[in-house]
This record gives sequence, structure tokens and C-alpha cells, in this order.
Amino acid sequence: MTEAHSIPWADDGTIEVLTFDISGETLAIEAGLVREILDPLPETQVPGANPLVGSVINFRGAVIPLADLHATFGMPPQDMAADARVIVLELPLGGDVLRLAIGTDRVNEVTTLRQADAEPPPALGVRWPRGLLRALVRRAGDVVLIPDLVAIFDPLNRANTDMSAAA
Repeated sequence: MTEAHSIPWADDGTIEVLTFDISGETLAIEAGLVREILDPLPETQVPGANPLVGSVINFRGAVIPLADLHATFGMPPQDMAADARVIVLELPLGGDVLRLAIGTDRVNEVTTLRQADAEPPPALGVRWPRGLLRALVRRAGDVVLIPDLVAIFDPLNRANTDMSAAA
């Protein structure tokens, strides 16, 4: 198992994040990675693609992958709800910036999390893949998951890079 990529806490021990829900769980990603939040867009399925990014969307004239984190975190897929949104990110990955979208069941808010409330995922007793989480943060009687987007998407990015180099 690889060590989780560190969270860029500010000097005051906080980080500004966008929170969103997937299958009843609240996740958070750094607000600085978010480019736009959109209503769901028409998807084009990509035959043979990894289920994590099994479809693409047309975002302002560019075709970008649409990630579905449900399976990644062992969560059942949900029917598209009225609150469903797409978060478009620019993720530094492998020396480049990868533009991708993440489908969500609902986007909640931009908020500040405190490092003092964060802890690493426990080795036992959680249903989420520990190597794909950077931290669990206690907030208002709930737990917010901070996924390790690099650990989730880098293997796919490297596989695509390796295939392009071989061609």
C-alpha cells in the first residue's frame, strides 16, 4: 500500500474544500482544484474503458473523462437524482494537469476543514479502501472523507501514457 499524498494544510492548519455526496457519504476535495460545477451533461460510454472513467462528456468543446467514484469506494451506484452535479477538476498528475469530471449525487458547500479534526483512515473497521483516502475529518458529528485523487487516477494516467508511448 502506498502512503497517502499529503494534504496541503495552510499555515493556520486549515484547508478550503468543496464537499459533495456519493451514496450517502460526504467527500471533500481541495477547492483550488475545482474549475466548475455543472448540471449533469450527456455522457458517451467508452467501450472497454476502465469503469472508473467509463464515459466522457463534452465540456466547453473538449472531451474529458467522467469519473464515477461509487465503485472505487465500494458504494452502490445511485440513480441520477435531481441534486446530481458534475465537478470539473484540474488535477496535477504525472507532470501534467489532467482535466476530468467527477459525477456526484449532490454538491454541498465550500467550507473550511481543520487539521486538528483530521486523522488517517484506520487500518480496520472501515469499508473504504484505505489507500485511496488521505484523511477522515470529523465535522459536526459526521465524518468527511478526503480522497487521494492522485492515488485514484495516477494508475490510469500512467497506463494511458504507457499505451501512447508504445504506439
